[in-house]
Amino acid sequence: MYENGIDIPSHNASIKGCDHLLHILSLSPRRPQKFVLSYFSSIMKGMHHSRCLALLFAVLLGLFSLSSEREIKNQHRELKHGDSDYVFNHTLAITLAQYSSAVYTYDVSALFSWTCPRCTADKIKDFEMVEVIVDIAYCLQAFIGVDHNLNAIIIAFRGTQMLSIRNWIEDILLIKLDLDYPGLPGAKVHSGFYASYHNTRLRPAILSAILKLKNTYGNFSIIVTGHSLGGALASFCALDLVINSVEKDVQLMTFGQPRVGNAVFATSFNKYMPKVIRMTHQNDIVPHLPPYSSFFPKTTFRHFSREVWLHEEEVGNDKQLVEQICDDSGEDPTCSRSVYGNSVSDHLDYYGLVLTSDGSYTCKLISTDGNEEHNEGVEGDIRLSRNPNPTLFRQSS
Repeated sequence: MYENGIDIPSHNASIKGCDHLLHILSLSPRRPQKFVLSYFSSIMKGMHHSRCLALLFAVLLGLFSLSSEREIKNQHRELKHGDSDYVFNHTLAITLAQYSSAVYTYDVSALFSWTCPRCTADKIKDFEMVEVIVDIAYCLQAFIGVDHNLNAIIIAFRGTQMLSIRNWIEDILLIKLDLDYPGLPGAKVHSGFYASYHNTRLRPAILSAILKLKNTYGNFSIIVTGHSLGGALASFCALDLVINSVEKDVQLMTFGQPRVGNAVFATSFNKYMPKVIRMTHQNDIVPHLPPYSSFFPKTTFRHFSREVWLHEEEVGNDKQLVEQICDDSGEDPTCSRSVYGNSVSDHLDYYGLVLTSDGSYTCKLISTDGNEEHNEGVEGDIRLSRNPNPTLFRQSS
């Protein structure tokens, strides 16, 4: 559904709260700002007044930053790929997008047996599943196994469910840099994203499975992936493996992930994790959140690099999908930041793949002080595990 050119979920509630302020701001001659404000007006329905004002401040912060960046973007069109020798691989991107789609499978049994419809995608059909982990309370799901064509351990995290995407977008607009990342002075992250990986069943199960796979297959590389919230969790997982588990060959590719930390965290992240691709798509709204401002670089969220922006360009009479490799700043003004992130539809579609669940969930973002931890056997948690079987794979090859 479109309102004033904005791609948003349907709704029937009436506008309440600070919509009058938004109306005044929407009279600005900068019509793209009017469109964005109209979108955020739609998600403010029924919000408490103080919460609404906080949200409005966050939106304005992003808008004014974007305006300044659009004015200078033409100065940056010749930026190169930087010093990183990590090369973007189109085939790998398709492969990991297929894994990021498969992890959304609602039927855990079909996912574990690798018989789900999305599991039959051409580049991942021979995947060796080893473990599926589900945290029912916080709607978290991940799997780990081996891609023998890549000689790599694959870890995939599920993202946000379609039924809760609107509420989730509202939540991440307002989240704060409220946790010091352990061992990285000055690096701050959002505690909810951090805790969703570190303080749930996901981390211990994944570390245990990696040890099992390493004992069987030796020093396979590790590739971590995920979409949306799953991309945020994948980021913390990859960094954890390098810093705390001292893994030497870890790659990360995410799709439509939000910002997770401040500028110091982004710089530290790329220091420890040089093999990173952060995929964005057209006008996907989530990579624009939480808001970043070049006016307040030390106190706002900032992306780590390297972004690859999928977008359509006109070639003659046709439209062609372009994979634009962005600069190493993490906030390249010529990539996704050159457009207004106003589309949920673009968020749910990468390379034509469906990146949302095939079932129904009720999800919420974890809110924690970072000291909580789910215990083994919490009611509703699911962990399906098997031993690696290289003999079986050789027989089927």
